[in-house]
Amino acid sequence: MFTLSIEHAITDFATWKSAFDRFADARVKGGVVGHRIRRPIDDAQRLIIELDFPTSEQAEAFRQYLANAVWSNPEASPALAGRATTRVLEPVSAPDGGPPLVSPPNSPRHARRAAV
Repeated sequence: MFTLSIEHAITDFATWKSAFDRFADARVKGGVVGHRIRRPIDDAQRLIIELDFPTSEQAEAFRQYLANAVWSNPEASPALAGRATTRVLEPVSAPDGGPPLVSPPNSPRHARRAAV
């Protein structure tokens, strides 16, 4: 499982959440299999969104979709303030400290883990 981590400032959570909810179908079509919305306890105007994908390619494609079709259009992305910081994350270990729950063969680190 790969995660697209997105961090950005917002001006109003309710407005942002309404826009996020309108893109539920786009997330499904883009391969999102789960998501989490978090915010720092000391900054209610900043969000961290984590979108889970089966492959890193899907995560990267969705990042490009957001940058080109959503964040570049103020009507599609109300309540955003500034630019988002994004990165695609790969699993390194399971919650119990063991190997990742999913170790896709196309992961660049898969070969290194297998060689250890």
